[in-house]
Amino acid sequence: MALTLRTARSNAAPAAPAGRGSDDAARPAARPQLHVIDGSSQRNGSRSTGSLARIIAWTQARGASLIHVTVAIVFLVATLLITLMLRTQMVQNSFESNTVQKNINMLTQDVQDDQAKLDELISSLPDKAQKMGMVPQQDSVTIDLNGYKPSKGSAQ
Repeated sequence: MALTLRTARSNAAPAAPAGRGSDDAARPAARPQLHVIDGSSQRNGSRSTGSLARIIAWTQARGASLIHVTVAIVFLVATLLITLMLRTQMVQNSFESNTVQKNINMLTQDVQDDQAKLDELISSLPDKAQKMGMVPQQDSVTIDLNGYKPSKGSAQ
């Protein structure tokens, strides 16, 4: 059976060899702070205050401050709300656009219907005139006014 070698992995710096006097080796390495999280607030039924306390403790233990985390959360919530408002406005504008387009189509159809009715009435006009006893004009009558001279008694 083959044996495997195990190595210990650590972020700690190796110890200075004997005979070298280094200040770094004499100083202890900075260690992260350990915090005890009390779970009694969850047992009492106030779960939200317990999670809020844990978030505050987490932000104090990290490099990021509570203000940075709060600003980030507010920014994300504001972005979400603005996105929802813009989407709602786009849907509303689309609905209004469809309504206006339907009204335009109806009005265009009405104009076409009225134009067809007018063309029909114009084409039936000579028949109605003959039924009423009117005669179509045969020759055009013109009056030549080149030699016209007003009389002395006519008012101007």
